Amino acid sequence: MTLSLRAALVAGLALLSNVASAQTADELRARSIELSFNLDHAEAAAVTREAIAADPASLAGYRLLATVLWARTLIEQGAITAEDFMGESSSPFRARQSNPDLEQARADLLRRTEALAAQQRRASRPNVDATYQIGAAYRVLSGMAGTIDGSQWRSIGAARRAYQDHQRVLALDPSRKDAALTVGMYRFLIAKLSAWSRLAARVAGFDSDEAGGLRLVEDTAFHDGPAQANAMFSLIALYNQTGRHDDALKIIVELRRRFPRNRLLWLEAATTELRAGRAADARLSLERGLQVVAAESRPLGFGELARWRYNYGLALARLQHADAAAQQFRAALQGDGLDWVRGRTHLELGKLASRSGGAAPATNAFRVALQICEAAEDEICVKESKEFLRSK
Repeated sequence: MTLSLRAALVAGLALLSNVASAQTADELRARSIELSFNLDHAEAAAVTREAIAADPASLAGYRLLATVLWARTLIEQGAITAEDFMGESSSPFRARQSNPDLEQARADLLRRTEALAAQQRRASRPNVDATYQIGAAYRVLSGMAGTIDGSQWRSIGAARRAYQDHQRVLALDPSRKDAALTVGMYRFLIAKLSAWSRLAARVAGFDSDEAGGLRLVEDTAFHDGPAQANAMFSLIALYNQTGRHDDALKIIVELRRRFPRNRLLWLEAATTELRAGRAADARLSLERGLQVVAAESRPLGFGELARWRYNYGLALARLQHADAAAQQFRAALQGDGLDWVRGRTHLELGKLASRSGGAAPATNAFRVALQICEAAEDEICVKESKEFLRSK
């Protein structure tokens, strides 16, 4: 065998090995995404590390690992439904705390993202997928700064980079629905800000377009692709913000079919049904979800059970089952719970007591609600508590 033929064979085998490894990594990443959306975060992290080992040069694996650990941390801190990201309560999480695994993954992702970005700046022509990977990584880093760190200002730089990179991807390849998700989400969210905040966002390089942004997210959610499930979960919050509750519920039903182990989708359905004024449907969703919770072997999120009981109490109260509602509200106050949930639970107990003619218990409940909600900076609860107290 000649040297040139041997070299060609070796090169060919190496190429086949790299292709096989990349395919394996893609499959592992897809499996990790499925596990994560099913709330099997420990297994998802393990599978993602396998994907990184199979394709260590790809930024996608490091981004996915950070995303999985981030999602688990958010649930551990009590962020479990779209309600936590819709501005309905200004303090949705307990004291923000990271952990060594997440911080290591974040630092590794930032280092590799900056290295790839520097490499792309030196390149003679842009690489579409590399540009997408860089933007997607900055999107995750921005999200972590805003939620785990609790600093919107610290998240702006990474968010701007994610937005600009994915705009470039769409300019180079308009078919990239994964990039459309980022652009659409930011345009929608910027449009929901106050006038002064929108002006500041435009100066920072963002665009504002609620309808156009929503269409881009829908385009991603309604087409097969690696970002489809992420876009579908995003649509739950966007549809709820725009009052399209029936559309949100259709998305939730489909997500429950795809991710049957995600118990939080039953809670998501119930909170959406309550916003839509469908208390009877919410009651059924909560009862089905609580059955799943009772059989759950995995740890619940911080204050999760209180959320189930609080919303179950809301549904029962709206169906005029006052005694049963009060029982659920009292159960919601047992154990761990987010401050805004505890405040609103006392508020609802006050409303029940007021309707039954118990002036003193109602007043006490509203006073406790006001104290907790002021500390939690829950403006809606504070306003309602004050109104009820003035009427007594």
